[in-house]
Amino acid sequence: MILALVLFFAVVVFVWRAVKVVPQQNAYIRERLGRYHDTLNPGLNILIPFVDRIAYRHNLREIPLDVPSQVCITKDNTQLKVDGILYFQVTDAQRASYGSSDYVLAITQLAQTTLRSVIGRMELDKTFEERDDINRTVVAALDEAAFSWGVKVLRYEIKDLVPPQDILHAMQAQITAEREKRALIAASEGRKQEQINIATGAREAAIQRSEGEMQAAINLSLGNREAAINQAQGEAEALRLVALATGEAIERVARAVEAKGGIEAVNFRVAEQYVEAFAKLASENNTLILPANVADVGGLVATAMKVVRSTDKQG
Repeated sequence: MILALVLFFAVVVFVWRAVKVVPQQNAYIRERLGRYHDTLNPGLNILIPFVDRIAYRHNLREIPLDVPSQVCITKDNTQLKVDGILYFQVTDAQRASYGSSDYVLAITQLAQTTLRSVIGRMELDKTFEERDDINRTVVAALDEAAFSWGVKVLRYEIKDLVPPQDILHAMQAQITAEREKRALIAASEGRKQEQINIATGAREAAIQRSEGEMQAAINLSLGNREAAINQAQGEAEALRLVALATGEAIERVARAVEAKGGIEAVNFRVAEQYVEAFAKLASENNTLILPANVADVGGLVATAMKVVRSTDKQG
């Protein structure tokens, strides 16, 4: 019975030492009799008990590594406290096992020294402006060195850059002064643009006013000209109508004289008008101008009739 238990216990230990399950995204290093034999892939693997052993276990996923903060000296002799984070991945389990005794420590130390070297070649203001360049430089330097350790450095990010307090105060004062300068420049530009707009508006208003006055003067002159033309045309038309009326009146008088009894009517009308004119002359004026033959009214009428006849014959 005891022998059976011993055999069962030996079988269990044998199976436990012989069967090894490797998780996904992991790599185990198998040594046989103290020497590297192979790398176990994820899944079920069989080992020779007491001959093979798992010497190293590596995680093949991307690993973030916090790089401790350190004080760096810039090119203009300013102390700058810098800390960052590094992302790396084990790509060769054998080299990661035998290339370095502690590749994590090696990467950390190399990242710090490389960062000090890069910061030392820059001035303080450049370190804030060129973070991406610093990150790329550190990654390139680390990746080249870490190849022999079976590790690939994926990226490096600076988390914080902290200058001394007096430098921070000076930078804050500089930023404040720069913002005040920009505000003054913006205000002056606004006033300048305002004056330009006012002058432009006044000039355009003067141009519009002058154009309006010119157009009004043109319209007024055109109106005056049209009024003068209309007046002249009206006066000409009036004269024409008067002349036509006078001609028609004369023509009617001539026809009336030629009619039967016309001469007698003319004689009577002339004598009548003569007497009316003589009466008005006597009543309206103190000074009388009398013809020599004032008593001979019939002679005057006869003389007027001769004029009418001669005119009738000429017509």
